[in-house]
Amino acid sequence: MDWIELLVYIVLLTVTAPLIGAMVAAVYDPMILRRPIAVAERWISLITRIDLKESMGWRRYALTALLFNLVGLVVLLAMQLWQSGLPLNPADKTGVPLDLAFNTAVSFVTNTNWQAYSGEDTMSYFVQTVGLGVQNFVSAATGIAVLIALIRGLRQGESEGIGNFWSDLFRSVMLLLPVSFALAIFLVSQGVVMNFDAPVTSVFDGFTQILPQGPGASQIAIKQLGTNGGGFFGVNSAHPYENPTELANLAESLSILIFPAALVFTFGRMIGDVRQGRALFAAMMILFLAGLGVSLLSEFQANPALGVQAGEMMEGKETRFGITQSVLWSVATTAASNGSVNAMHDSLSPLSGGVALLNMLLGEIVFGGVGSGLYGMILFVVLTVFMTGLMVGRSPEYLGKRIEAFEVKMAMIGVLVPAGVVLVLTGIACIYEPALQSLTNTGPHGFSEILYAFASGANNNGSAFGGLAANTPFYNYTIGGAMLVGRYAPMVTTLAIAGSLARKRTAPPSSGVFPTHSPLFVLLLIGVILIVGALTFFPALTLGPILEHLLMQSGVTL
Repeated sequence: MDWIELLVYIVLLTVTAPLIGAMVAAVYDPMILRRPIAVAERWISLITRIDLKESMGWRRYALTALLFNLVGLVVLLAMQLWQSGLPLNPADKTGVPLDLAFNTAVSFVTNTNWQAYSGEDTMSYFVQTVGLGVQNFVSAATGIAVLIALIRGLRQGESEGIGNFWSDLFRSVMLLLPVSFALAIFLVSQGVVMNFDAPVTSVFDGFTQILPQGPGASQIAIKQLGTNGGGFFGVNSAHPYENPTELANLAESLSILIFPAALVFTFGRMIGDVRQGRALFAAMMILFLAGLGVSLLSEFQANPALGVQAGEMMEGKETRFGITQSVLWSVATTAASNGSVNAMHDSLSPLSGGVALLNMLLGEIVFGGVGSGLYGMILFVVLTVFMTGLMVGRSPEYLGKRIEAFEVKMAMIGVLVPAGVVLVLTGIACIYEPALQSLTNTGPHGFSEILYAFASGANNNGSAFGGLAANTPFYNYTIGGAMLVGRYAPMVTTLAIAGSLARKRTAPPSSGVFPTHSPLFVLLLIGVILIVGALTFFPALTLGPILEHLLMQSGVTL
């Protein structure tokens, strides 16, 4: 039965992704859907006095996106600090401390949704909906907008502009809204909570329990579809109010990857060569299935310390879903920059936790976040094309555009800067006593908890090894900084590449150019990802999950 569930998931993803990808491409095609979008954009232009038809250069596009995100950060920060005076606060939540408010504001603006708090205990309904909920939409839309700008840079020739950020943002939000609404309605039908009532106090057998309420379904839908991941409740989709049934679990887990996978096919359609999208999808799927296989094999093996030959590692998992659905979710949520969970990642086996960690350390490009995952993958494509060009003795080209020193430098900055942030901050935390006091585990697993936290922040994932008590000023500010660098360094370098490529003339295809849609290129791309991405962190992974696995297999406990 478990294997059938896996097969259904993979088939649904593979079949629906191209269909949704075609729909997404239509949203950004000026010829298709021209009338309804044009009417809406005309009204927005009249109200805001912003020319949505004006094409921006990459610097202006990047600056506009950054300023928009900055305004969102400041507004969300203010909402948290003064939430006690805002409406929709039936539980009388007080203002959030400054360090936690900063961390949370950065987290949701950067599409990370790292949560050093429990939603039902800390945030009012107003902050959850008007603050966090709005950012779930616009942060995802920002990632899609940057991807669309990159696609224009690849398909245009001798042009200074890469599109209009406001138009791309608006269309991206309009893309996410109806799908999120439909998913929210389905989740309500499955029993997901959706109201604005105050928490309910229940007494059963002499024990008092507070049952949280709130507008959960609307937030859960976009946190899955937008690869945001931040739970309405503290334990995220392991909570029965967020994920009550098997059907809800399937819908939510499929929603994690559906838009990141679909955008790969959108890419192929918009550049006029669907084979390019298929090649990138193949590379992503191979890496995804490899990680899933390793995780499943690890979780279905008993811990030798228990003295049994066979068994399952059920610690930290919902018995409603079991091993397979929990592992599938953990691999999907870290392959995408989603970060939601239906089981506790801190209780995963060393190898399964290592796969989740590696998925993030690769740069969230195995499907990745909506928009950001694919433009992160294109950075690796640029590096692969450059290397293959050197091997065949020709100037490297991608989709008819010459890849030169500027593009390679920008790609390396986008790949290595987040990696450097992870390693530097992990090192600092390992020698800073107040940071070490947040650990509840010692040895290699304690190190993994610190590494996981900064990997999750810098790669905009948001999941965590819960054994780390991260709600401290040190972690709130350092992880907040990691989220900012990890989000905007790749974004700005991607836009710089888009602007550079847009100015270049598109060369006609020739027999001497290495085909970037071939199986050989897919294998080379995977090789570059593993060499550049995985080997960068191999020493750190050796000290963490690899060492923990070897100790566990030897029966050593710490």
